[in-house]
Amino acid sequence: MTRRPTEAQFPDDYAESAAPLRAPELTEAECRRCGTYIAGLDGRYACGVCGWVNDHSEGHRRLPRADEDPDRPPRRRRRPKRLPGPPPGP
Repeated sequence: MTRRPTEAQFPDDYAESAAPLRAPELTEAECRRCGTYIAGLDGRYACGVCGWVNDHSEGHRRLPRADEDPDRPPRRRRRPKRLPGPPPGP
């Protein structure tokens, strides 16, 4: 039986995550389904005409982990509970 590798065996991932995140690069391509000219970030696309989306692994660089997101809320902070009842009217 082969053991599954653990994160501790991949030091390159940690070295890369220690550096500050670069700004995403705007990329352009044609939709593979309908041919519409579309734009995306770092080689990840979604077509607004036909709904085609390319796989996240086709991007130009790795996606940041949740703990690398500068907009992530602080830990142990929960969203306030919504009050029961109908939504407020206009």
